Amino acid sequence: MEKVYFTKEISSASLIKIYEKLEKKLQGKIAVKISTGEAGNNHYLKPELINDLITKLNGTIVECNTAYEGKRNTTKDHLQTIKEHGFTNVDLLDIDGDITIPVNGGRHLKENYVGKNIDNYDSILMLSHFKGHPMGGFGGALKNMSIGLASSRGKAWIHSGGVKREDIWSTPQEDFIESMAEADKAVVDYCKNIVYINVVNNLSVDCDCVANPEAPCMRDIGILASIDPVALDKACLDMIYNSEDEGKNHFIERVESRKGKIILKHAEELGIGSKEYQLINID
Repeated sequence: MEKVYFTKEISSASLIKIYEKLEKKLQGKIAVKISTGEAGNNHYLKPELINDLITKLNGTIVECNTAYEGKRNTTKDHLQTIKEHGFTNVDLLDIDGDITIPVNGGRHLKENYVGKNIDNYDSILMLSHFKGHPMGGFGGALKNMSIGLASSRGKAWIHSGGVKREDIWSTPQEDFIESMAEADKAVVDYCKNIVYINVVNNLSVDCDCVANPEAPCMRDIGILASIDPVALDKACLDMIYNSEDEGKNHFIERVESRKGKIILKHAEELGIGSKEYQLINID
């Protein structure tokens, strides 16, 4: 049973504090995977919140281009959006293409396509904004690692459930959710040194990839961290389900209508982590 650390304080200092509680420390050249946000979105993790931790780690923010139309599906537009959102020193991992990594034990995917530049890093901090998602139900560490690290081609492959389709958005929902977990399996097998932090704020049912998201329906909860992404995402969901915030019903409906919790089940089946955890409050 892995430990999941929690603080209700959302600040630069608390991000550093919770990272330092983790049993595993990142070594060498460190990639920090975040979502820098679609143009028009204001819910993403802001530079002023995360920069102190990234500086402490001497880390580099990494991203990949998207597979849907918007302001992040081409390198030129993506770099401009990143700049407009206040981020500097960002490495688009698929700017020079992607690499194929194997999926061990996948039901839908046999391979995953991730940004080629991932090979330039020794460790990864999966720094995720935990929120809802219009397709996945919710987005946390597991989604940030699967869809987030996938190249544009890889994102389309996951959304298609590993089947060549004219319309990648027509994939059966269970197949898509399970494919995200299988992409996670490929990443954790390929990139051995990863730790995970979720910032549970701006709790909209929409994700940072939506240009005009719904307003948050719940109050901010805090920051959680673990070396187990399954335990971490499960702890975040549990906090929402157990919350006394009246807005939680809207968030829960989004999770359940998109069958979002399947990713936890399938990721556990694949050996990525466990839904069982010990929550440790560090406040």
